[in-house]
Amino acid sequence: MTERRWRGDYVFLFENLILKDFKIRYRNMSLGILWSLINPLVMMTVLSFIFVRVFATRDGDAHNQPFPVFVLCGIVPFNFFVGALMSGATSIVDNAGLIKRVPVPREVVPIAAVLSNCVHLLIQIALLLLLTVAFGRHPNRYWLWLPPIWALYIAFVCGLALGSSAINVYIRDTRYVLESFTTVLFWLVPIFYPFSIIPLKYKDIYQFNPVAALVLALRNILMDGTAPPISLILNLTIAASFALGLGFLIFRRLKLRFYEHI
Repeated sequence: MTERRWRGDYVFLFENLILKDFKIRYRNMSLGILWSLINPLVMMTVLSFIFVRVFATRDGDAHNQPFPVFVLCGIVPFNFFVGALMSGATSIVDNAGLIKRVPVPREVVPIAAVLSNCVHLLIQIALLLLLTVAFGRHPNRYWLWLPPIWALYIAFVCGLALGSSAINVYIRDTRYVLESFTTVLFWLVPIFYPFSIIPLKYKDIYQFNPVAALVLALRNILMDGTAPPISLILNLTIAASFALGLGFLIFRRLKLRFYEHI
Protein backbone atom coordinates (compact mmCIF):
# COMPACT_ATOMS: atom_id res chain seq x y z
CA MET A 1 0.00 0.00 0.00
CA THR A 2 2.89 2.37 0.65
CA GLU A 3 3.83 2.31 -3.02
CA ARG A 4 0.37 3.63 -3.94
CA ARG A 5 0.84 6.65 -1.67
CA TRP A 6 4.14 7.59 -3.29
CA ARG A 7 3.88 11.01 -4.91
CA GLY A 8 7.55 11.85 -5.06
CA ASP A 9 9.94 12.47 -7.93
CA TYR A 10 11.17 9.22 -9.46
CA VAL A 11 14.11 10.94 -11.20
CA PHE A 12 15.23 12.48 -7.91
CA LEU A 13 14.90 9.11 -6.17
CA PHE A 14 16.91 7.29 -8.84
CA GLU A 15 19.62 9.98 -8.84
CA ASN A 16 20.05 9.83 -5.09
CA LEU A 17 20.10 6.04 -4.89
CA ILE A 18 22.64 5.81 -7.70
CA LEU A 19 24.79 8.58 -6.20
CA LYS A 20 24.64 6.93 -2.76
CA ASP A 21 25.80 3.60 -4.19
CA PHE A 22 28.56 5.35 -6.14
CA LYS A 23 29.88 7.20 -3.07
CA ILE A 24 29.82 4.11 -0.87
CA ARG A 25 31.64 2.00 -3.45
CA TYR A 26 34.55 4.43 -3.85
CA ARG A 27 34.72 5.77 -0.32
CA ASN A 28 38.34 6.03 0.91
CA MET A 29 39.71 4.77 -2.45
CA SER A 30 42.57 6.87 -3.81
CA LEU A 31 42.06 5.81 -7.45
CA GLY A 32 38.26 5.89 -7.30
CA ILE A 33 36.51 5.41 -10.61
CA LEU A 34 39.79 4.56 -12.35
CA TRP A 35 39.28 1.03 -11.06
CA SER A 36 36.58 0.72 -13.73
CA LEU A 37 39.42 0.88 -16.26
CA ILE A 38 42.14 -0.87 -14.29
CA ASN A 39 40.24 -4.09 -13.56
CA PRO A 40 39.29 -4.98 -17.16
CA LEU A 41 42.70 -3.88 -18.45
CA VAL A 42 44.51 -6.15 -15.98
CA MET A 43 42.25 -9.09 -16.81
CA MET A 44 42.60 -8.46 -20.54
CA THR A 45 46.41 -8.28 -20.27
CA VAL A 46 46.69 -11.48 -18.24
CA LEU A 47 44.37 -13.50 -20.50
CA SER A 48 46.05 -12.15 -23.63
CA PHE A 49 49.48 -13.15 -22.32
CA ILE A 50 48.34 -16.65 -21.34
CA PHE A 51 46.41 -17.51 -24.48
CA VAL A 52 48.54 -15.67 -27.05
CA ARG A 53 52.04 -16.08 -25.63
CA VAL A 54 51.82 -19.18 -23.44
CA PHE A 55 49.22 -21.32 -25.23
CA ALA A 56 49.66 -19.53 -28.57
CA THR A 57 45.95 -19.49 -29.45
CA ARG A 58 45.50 -19.31 -33.20
CA ASP A 59 42.29 -21.19 -33.86
CA GLY A 60 38.63 -20.53 -34.48
CA ASP A 61 37.18 -17.07 -34.15
CA ALA A 62 40.43 -15.74 -32.67
CA HIS A 63 42.39 -16.48 -35.87
CA ASN A 64 43.91 -13.26 -37.20
CA GLN A 65 41.83 -11.31 -34.67
CA PRO A 66 43.22 -8.83 -32.12
CA PHE A 67 43.03 -10.98 -28.99
CA PRO A 68 42.85 -8.03 -26.52
CA VAL A 69 39.63 -6.85 -28.21
CA PHE A 70 38.40 -10.43 -28.51
CA VAL A 71 38.75 -11.05 -24.78
CA LEU A 72 37.50 -7.59 -23.76
CA CYS A 73 34.25 -8.30 -25.65
CA GLY A 74 33.74 -11.03 -23.05
CA ILE A 75 35.11 -9.30 -19.96
CA VAL A 76 32.96 -6.16 -20.21
CA PRO A 77 29.54 -7.92 -20.33
CA PHE A 78 30.60 -10.45 -17.69
CA ASN A 79 31.94 -7.80 -15.27
CA PHE A 80 28.74 -5.79 -15.59
CA PHE A 81 26.60 -8.88 -15.04
CA VAL A 82 28.44 -9.86 -11.86
CA GLY A 83 28.65 -6.35 -10.40
CA ALA A 84 25.06 -5.37 -11.19
CA LEU A 85 23.55 -8.69 -10.10
CA MET A 86 25.40 -8.78 -6.77
CA SER A 87 24.64 -5.16 -5.87
CA GLY A 88 21.03 -5.60 -7.00
CA ALA A 89 20.57 -8.81 -5.00
CA THR A 90 21.63 -7.16 -1.72
CA SER A 91 20.03 -3.76 -2.41
CA ILE A 92 16.85 -4.19 -0.33
CA VAL A 93 18.75 -5.35 2.74
CA ASP A 94 21.44 -2.70 2.25
CA ASN A 95 18.78 0.04 2.03
CA ALA A 96 16.60 -1.25 4.87
CA GLY A 97 16.72 2.11 6.67
CA LEU A 98 15.39 3.98 3.64
CA ILE A 99 12.65 1.43 2.98
CA LYS A 100 11.44 1.57 6.60
CA ARG A 101 11.43 5.37 6.83
CA VAL A 102 10.22 6.49 3.39
CA PRO A 103 7.25 5.06 1.46
CA VAL A 104 9.23 4.68 -1.78
CA PRO A 105 8.25 2.12 -4.43
CA ARG A 106 10.52 -0.72 -3.40
CA GLU A 107 11.03 -1.92 -6.97
CA VAL A 108 13.08 1.22 -7.58
CA VAL A 109 15.82 0.11 -5.18
CA PRO A 110 17.18 -2.97 -7.03
CA ILE A 111 16.73 -1.29 -10.41
CA ALA A 112 18.72 1.73 -9.21
CA ALA A 113 21.43 -0.63 -7.95
CA VAL A 114 21.73 -2.11 -11.45
CA LEU A 115 21.71 1.30 -13.11
CA SER A 116 24.46 2.55 -10.80
CA ASN A 117 26.72 -0.07 -12.39
CA CYS A 118 26.00 1.48 -15.78
CA VAL A 119 28.42 4.29 -14.88
CA HIS A 120 31.26 1.76 -14.80
CA LEU A 121 29.80 0.02 -17.83
CA LEU A 122 29.94 3.17 -19.94
CA ILE A 123 33.60 3.64 -19.05
CA GLN A 124 34.41 0.06 -19.99
CA ILE A 125 32.44 0.27 -23.24
CA ALA A 126 34.40 3.41 -24.14
CA LEU A 127 37.62 1.48 -23.47
CA LEU A 128 36.40 -1.39 -25.65
CA LEU A 129 35.50 0.93 -28.53
CA LEU A 130 38.82 2.78 -28.30
CA LEU A 131 40.77 -0.48 -28.44
CA THR A 132 38.60 -1.69 -31.31
CA VAL A 133 39.52 1.40 -33.34
CA ALA A 134 43.16 1.18 -32.25
CA PHE A 135 43.35 -2.34 -33.67
CA GLY A 136 41.99 -1.22 -37.03
CA ARG A 137 38.26 -1.94 -36.72
CA HIS A 138 36.61 1.32 -37.71
CA PRO A 139 33.04 2.40 -36.87
CA ASN A 140 30.39 1.26 -39.33
CA ARG A 141 26.63 1.09 -39.59
CA TYR A 142 26.49 -2.13 -37.56
CA TRP A 143 27.61 -0.22 -34.48
CA LEU A 144 24.02 1.06 -34.34
CA TRP A 145 23.14 -2.37 -32.96
CA LEU A 146 25.11 -1.64 -29.78
CA PRO A 147 22.50 0.51 -27.92
CA PRO A 148 19.56 -1.89 -28.39
CA ILE A 149 21.48 -5.05 -27.47
CA TRP A 150 22.91 -3.39 -24.36
CA ALA A 151 19.45 -2.09 -23.42
CA LEU A 152 18.06 -5.65 -23.65
CA TYR A 153 20.96 -6.94 -21.57
CA ILE A 154 20.46 -4.31 -18.85
CA ALA A 155 16.73 -5.11 -18.76
CA PHE A 156 17.61 -8.79 -18.32
CA VAL A 157 19.88 -8.02 -15.37
CA CYS A 158 17.22 -5.74 -13.83
CA GLY A 159 14.80 -8.67 -13.88
CA LEU A 160 17.29 -10.94 -12.13
CA ALA A 161 18.06 -8.23 -9.58
CA LEU A 162 14.36 -7.77 -8.75
CA GLY A 163 13.80 -11.46 -8.12
CA SER A 164 17.05 -12.12 -6.25
CA SER A 165 16.75 -9.00 -4.06
CA ALA A 166 13.30 -10.10 -2.87
CA ILE A 167 14.46 -13.65 -2.16
CA ASN A 168 17.56 -12.35 -0.34
CA VAL A 169 15.35 -10.61 2.23
CA TYR A 170 14.10 -14.02 3.37
CA ILE A 171 17.11 -16.21 2.53
CA ARG A 172 20.37 -14.39 3.24
CA ASP A 173 22.38 -17.20 1.66
CA THR A 174 21.17 -15.94 -1.74
CA ARG A 175 24.24 -13.76 -2.33
CA TYR A 176 26.58 -16.72 -1.74
CA VAL A 177 24.59 -18.87 -4.15
CA LEU A 178 24.92 -16.10 -6.73
CA GLU A 179 28.66 -15.80 -6.11
CA SER A 180 29.08 -19.52 -6.79
CA PHE A 181 26.87 -19.23 -9.86
CA THR A 182 28.91 -16.37 -11.35
CA THR A 183 32.14 -18.31 -10.74
CA VAL A 184 30.77 -21.20 -12.78
CA LEU A 185 29.36 -18.81 -15.38
CA PHE A 186 32.83 -17.38 -16.06
CA TRP A 187 33.78 -20.70 -17.65
CA LEU A 188 30.46 -21.16 -19.47
CA VAL A 189 30.71 -17.83 -21.31
CA PRO A 190 33.15 -17.71 -24.27
CA ILE A 191 35.28 -14.96 -22.74
CA PHE A 192 38.72 -16.28 -23.68
CA TYR A 193 37.81 -19.07 -26.09
CA PRO A 194 36.07 -18.89 -29.49
CA PHE A 195 32.50 -19.99 -30.13
CA SER A 196 33.73 -22.19 -32.98
CA ILE A 197 35.31 -24.75 -30.61
CA ILE A 198 32.02 -25.42 -28.79
CA PRO A 199 30.52 -28.81 -29.78
CA LEU A 200 27.47 -28.50 -32.01
CA LYS A 201 25.10 -30.02 -29.44
CA TYR A 202 25.94 -27.20 -26.97
CA LYS A 203 25.85 -24.24 -29.36
CA ASP A 204 22.14 -23.55 -28.89
CA ILE A 205 22.60 -23.53 -25.10
CA TYR A 206 25.30 -20.88 -25.44
CA GLN A 207 23.16 -18.75 -27.72
CA PHE A 208 20.24 -18.90 -25.28
CA ASN A 209 22.55 -17.79 -22.46
CA PRO A 210 22.04 -13.98 -22.50
CA VAL A 211 25.58 -13.26 -21.27
CA ALA A 212 27.12 -15.47 -23.95
CA ALA A 213 24.70 -14.12 -26.56
CA LEU A 214 25.82 -10.55 -25.89
CA VAL A 215 29.49 -11.55 -26.07
CA LEU A 216 28.92 -13.19 -29.45
CA ALA A 217 26.90 -10.21 -30.69
CA LEU A 218 29.67 -7.79 -29.68
CA ARG A 219 32.24 -9.83 -31.60
CA ASN A 220 29.97 -9.89 -34.65
CA ILE A 221 29.61 -6.11 -34.57
CA LEU A 222 33.05 -4.93 -33.47
CA MET A 223 35.39 -7.58 -34.81
CA ASP A 224 33.64 -9.09 -37.84
CA GLY A 225 31.91 -5.90 -38.96
CA THR A 226 28.58 -7.69 -39.40
CA ALA A 227 25.13 -7.51 -37.86
CA PRO A 228 24.46 -10.00 -35.05
CA PRO A 229 22.27 -12.95 -36.11
CA ILE A 230 18.56 -12.38 -35.65
CA SER A 231 18.48 -15.51 -33.48
CA LEU A 232 20.79 -13.82 -30.95
CA ILE A 233 18.65 -10.68 -30.84
CA LEU A 234 15.53 -12.80 -30.45
CA ASN A 235 17.12 -14.79 -27.62
CA LEU A 236 18.14 -11.58 -25.81
CA THR A 237 14.62 -10.17 -26.23
CA ILE A 238 13.00 -13.34 -24.88
CA ALA A 239 15.44 -13.53 -21.95
CA ALA A 240 14.95 -9.85 -21.04
CA SER A 241 11.16 -10.09 -21.23
CA PHE A 242 11.03 -13.33 -19.24
CA ALA A 243 13.48 -12.12 -16.57
CA LEU A 244 11.66 -8.79 -16.11
CA GLY A 245 8.26 -10.45 -15.95
CA LEU A 246 9.35 -13.13 -13.50
CA GLY A 247 11.39 -10.66 -11.45
CA PHE A 248 8.45 -8.29 -11.01
CA LEU A 249 6.15 -11.21 -10.16
CA ILE A 250 8.48 -12.56 -7.47
CA PHE A 251 9.11 -9.08 -6.07
CA ARG A 252 5.42 -8.24 -5.98
CA ARG A 253 4.59 -11.44 -4.13
CA LEU A 254 7.35 -11.14 -1.54
CA LYS A 255 7.53 -7.39 -0.87
CA LEU A 256 4.41 -7.35 1.33
CA ARG A 257 6.37 -8.83 4.26
CA PHE A 258 9.72 -7.11 3.72
CA TYR A 259 9.26 -4.94 6.81
CA GLU A 260 9.13 -8.03 9.06
CA HIS A 261 12.45 -9.40 7.80
CA ILE A 262 14.64 -6.33 7.33
